[in-house]
Amino acid sequence: MCARFRRGRRANSVGSFLTAELNYDVSIAGQQGPGGFSTRYDSKNKATSVIQDNRSNQRGPRGHGRSSRMLASGGYSMRFHRSAISLSIAVVMLFMAPDAHPTYGQESRPTAQTQDTGYRPGIRNVVSGQKAKVKGLMVRRDAETISVRDDQDIETIVRLTDQTSVKTKGGWFRRGKNYEVTSLLRGLPVEVEGRGNPEGQLVAEKVRFDSSDLKVARTVETRVAPVERENQRIAGQVDELNEVSKAARAEADRANAGVATTNERITALDDYSVQDSVTVFFNVNSAVLSPEYRRALDELAQKAINAKGYVIEITGHADSTGNLQRNRILSQQRADAVVQYLQENHDIPLRRMITPFGYGQMRPVADNTTPEGRRQNRRVEVKILVSRGLAQTTN
Repeated sequence: MCARFRRGRRANSVGSFLTAELNYDVSIAGQQGPGGFSTRYDSKNKATSVIQDNRSNQRGPRGHGRSSRMLASGGYSMRFHRSAISLSIAVVMLFMAPDAHPTYGQESRPTAQTQDTGYRPGIRNVVSGQKAKVKGLMVRRDAETISVRDDQDIETIVRLTDQTSVKTKGGWFRRGKNYEVTSLLRGLPVEVEGRGNPEGQLVAEKVRFDSSDLKVARTVETRVAPVERENQRIAGQVDELNEVSKAARAEADRANAGVATTNERITALDDYSVQDSVTVFFNVNSAVLSPEYRRALDELAQKAINAKGYVIEITGHADSTGNLQRNRILSQQRADAVVQYLQENHDIPLRRMITPFGYGQMRPVADNTTPEGRRQNRRVEVKILVSRGLAQTTN
C-alpha cells in the first residue's frame, strides 16, 4: 500500500471529482481489475460519491501519467477537504458537552435535610432527627444557642452542647485547633453540622471556622462590645429618666386636679343650698313673736348650730292693708324681731345672719283680697343656707 499526496491539481480520470483549491488526494493502491473506483468526501462530509471507472481514459498499455497508473491499478482515490480539521474539532467538543453522554450519577448537597415551614419569617426549622449542614455568618449569641444567617438571609438557630466540637479548619499538613464554645463570636463565618431537634433547632455536632476569620471577629468584638455596653448604659439612664418623667407628670396631674377641685370649691362658696327653713306668721299690725313660733325658731337654731358653713337668711313681709311705706317698716320690724330672738336665746353670731330685709307688700305668696291670703302674707321667712363649696371640703 502506498500513499501519494498532491495539491491543487485536477484528476484526469472519469473517477476523479471536481476539486477546490488547497485539497489533498490520498491514493491507495488496490487490486487491479475492471472494477476500480474513486471515492470523494465533500467539504461538509455529508455525502459520498462513487463513480464507476471504465478505464476509458487510459492513454496506453502502460497507462501513462499518474492518474492512468492509479486507474490501471484499480486504486482507490479519496479526497479530504481541509474542513475535516474543523469537523474533528467539532466532534471533540460534542463529546465534551454535558448532554453528549449519559449521566450515571450526580453529587448533590444534602439540602433536603432542612426545610422552611414558615413558622417565622426568615427562620429555618430543621427536621427533627435529620442531619443538616449550614454555612453562614454568626449574628447572635445566647446562653446555649447561636444564630447563623446564610447568604439568603435565612437564620438557623444552632444549639450548642458539651459534645459540640469547635475547631478551626485544618490544612494539608496541619490539623485544626480545638476551641471552647465561648470563642464563638458575632461576625464569625462558621460551618455547622448536626441534627435537628423537636424545636426545629440544629443541635451542633461540629462547628468549623478559619483562624483568620476568628482574629477578625475578635478585633470587631473588642471594638463593638464597649460601644454596646455604653449604649445599654445610656438606654438604662433614658429608661430611668422616663420613669422619673412619668412620676413627675402624674404628680403634676394630681396637682392640677387638686387645683381644679379647689377652684370649684371657691366658685361654689357663693352657691348656697337650703338645708332647712321656717315661716313665722304675725298678727295684723304686729311684730311680736307668738309662743308657737318661738318653739319653731328654737328647733331651727339647733339645726343651724350643728351645720358647717351655714348662714341664716331672714326676710320680712306684710299684706297689702295700709300704705306702702307703713308695710315696709312693719316687715323690717318683724325680721329684726326674729334676729334678736335667735341671737339672745341661742347665741347665734350676727356674722352668721344675712342682713335682714323687709320687703313690705312687694312679695306676696297669696291673694291679699282674702283674709287667709292676707294672713299668709304677714310673715317672716327664716332659711338655713349651707355653702356648697364648704360642704364639699367637709366631705
